[in-house]
Amino acid sequence: MLGVDEFAVVYPPNGVIPFHGFAMFVAPLCFVYDQPPDLYYVFREFYMRHLFRLHTISSHPQGILSLCILFESLLQTIQPQLFFHLKQINAQPLKIAFKWMMRAFSGYLASDQLLLLWDRILAYDSTELLAVLAVAVFCFRRTNLMEASTLASAEAILADITTIQIIPLLQIVIFP
Repeated sequence: MLGVDEFAVVYPPNGVIPFHGFAMFVAPLCFVYDQPPDLYYVFREFYMRHLFRLHTISSHPQGILSLCILFESLLQTIQPQLFFHLKQINAQPLKIAFKWMMRAFSGYLASDQLLLLWDRILAYDSTELLAVLAVAVFCFRRTNLMEASTLASAEAILADITTIQIIPLLQIVIFP
């Protein structure tokens, strides 16, 4: 009933209920900030400026839906044979890359590389770099992915990206 306190549902101010793995967004910043208040305020600002759009459905150009469209169109444009091959073996590229983009690569990249990526997101004031990096990872692993014959083998090829260096990969896609 409207106006009855016992039926009220309270949501966080940003509208996103913390989910499993949410702490992975804060963990890399612990290497930069040693004081919890500083860490909190920097994380809050970064999350509210950029990352929250990865966890809400909207038509915003920096939102997760727009990033998905950007990822697929870039991959189809840059690597059409790879895209077609993955679709033929029933390995939807977006299904693999979605988790990377939704988590802003947190938990998938080494901390130093993740901080370099996030630094560029701040510098360009855009989360579109997440889609660009996801395409770059597919391009980097192209040779192995073209030999994959099943979804499981394609996922295995892309399962561990902790050793990649993001700057050269981004340059491959941005400056072909």
